[in-house]
Amino acid sequence: MGAGIGGLTAALALSDAGHAVTVIERRTGFSEVGAGIQISPNASRVLAGLGLSPALRRAASEPPGVEVRALDSGRRLGGVALGAAAQAVFGAPYYVIHRADLQTLLLDALRGRPAIRLMMGRTVTRLAETESEVLLAAEGASGVQDLAFDLAIGADGLRSRLRGHLDAAPHRPGHAAAWRALIPIEAVPEPLRGAATGLWLGRNRHVVHYPVRDSQFLNVVAVVPEAVGDEGWGRLGEPAVLRACFRGCAEPLRGLLGLPDSWLVWSLADRAVARPLARGRIALIGDAAHPVLPYLAQGAALAIEDAAVLTRALSDQAQVPAALASFAADRSTRVRRVQRAARANGRTYHARGLVAFARNAVMARLGPDGMRDRYAWLYGWTPPA
Repeated sequence: MGAGIGGLTAALALSDAGHAVTVIERRTGFSEVGAGIQISPNASRVLAGLGLSPALRRAASEPPGVEVRALDSGRRLGGVALGAAAQAVFGAPYYVIHRADLQTLLLDALRGRPAIRLMMGRTVTRLAETESEVLLAAEGASGVQDLAFDLAIGADGLRSRLRGHLDAAPHRPGHAAAWRALIPIEAVPEPLRGAATGLWLGRNRHVVHYPVRDSQFLNVVAVVPEAVGDEGWGRLGEPAVLRACFRGCAEPLRGLLGLPDSWLVWSLADRAVARPLARGRIALIGDAAHPVLPYLAQGAALAIEDAAVLTRALSDQAQVPAALASFAADRSTRVRRVQRAARANGRTYHARGLVAFARNAVMARLGPDGMRDRYAWLYGWTPPA
C-alpha cells in the first residue's frame, strides 16, 4: 500500500521477480510536494538493477561533492568528495533529484510492467489476515472493493495505518522543522550557483542546498528548532519567520534565504523501528517501518534497499511467512544503525562550543576523501545477490 518511492520501487522489483503486484494509493494524483532528495550509492545501485540508470542520468544530477561552511561566518569547515570519486569507490553514483522527477520515472517504468496494477484514489479501510491470504477492503469514489492477496506491504509512510497491525510504538516529536523551497537558479546569489551541495552548520540549525532539474532550480532546506510540531504533510511557512531564524547568518546565505516568497514546512518526527518489521503475511518498508530523521539523507534510500531485500527474501523462501521473517531479520540491524547514525548526525550538525570545535577539527583532519570514506558502511551496501 502506498505509491511513494518505496512502494513503487518494491512494485518494480517484485514484478521483475515474476510476482503480480497491486499498488493501492489513497491520493488521486501526484503533486510536486517534497522538492529534492538525495539518492546515495546504496540506493542508486538498486535502481540500476531495475534498469533505471538511463532515466536517472537524464533526470538527476551528480554533485561533485559537499562544501561544509559555518552558518554564522561562512568560513569553510570541510567537505565530502562525491562525483566520479564516490562512484569509483562505491561502484554506483550519488545523485540528487527532484522527488517528483524520481516518482515520475518510477511510474513510467511501472506502466511498462503489465503485472503491476495501480489503484489510485483508494483507501484501505479494513484488513484481515488468514493462514493463506490477506483480505483488504479498498474504498474509493465508486464504492468499496474487496481484495485478496498473498501478502500486504505497508509503504504508507510515517503515520502508517498498516503498522498498527504489527507495532504501536508512538511518534516522538523531532523538536525541529524542515523549511523547503525551490529557487530559480538565475535568482540565486552567484557564489551559490555551483554544482556542489552546500551544507551550512550552526547552533541548533542548518541549511542544505543543491541544484535540481538540470540545474534550473536550487533546492533549499533549512532545519530550525520547533517547540510544537504539526502532523500535517507540509504547511505553508511565513518567510519572515524563517528570515528571523537566520538574521545573523553569513552572506550570501542570508540573501538566499530571503528570496523565496513561499516555503513548505514539515515538522520532523521520530519513531522507533517497528518490532517486528514483518509478521505472518504483512511487511512494512520505508518510513512505515523505520522513519529516519533527515540528517543522513537516507529516508528514500532505505526504502529502496527494503524493496530489494524483500524481493530477494520472497525469491529464496517458498512460504510467504518464512520469507517475511527472513526479511525482518535481515533488515533490523541495518535500519537501526542508520536511524541511530542520523540522530547522532543531527546532534553533530547543530553542536556548539567544544563539540562544534571537535567536529570542525575532525573534518579538517580527514579531508574530503576521508569524510566520504567514513560512510563506506552506509554507501557501500549492496543488495542480496
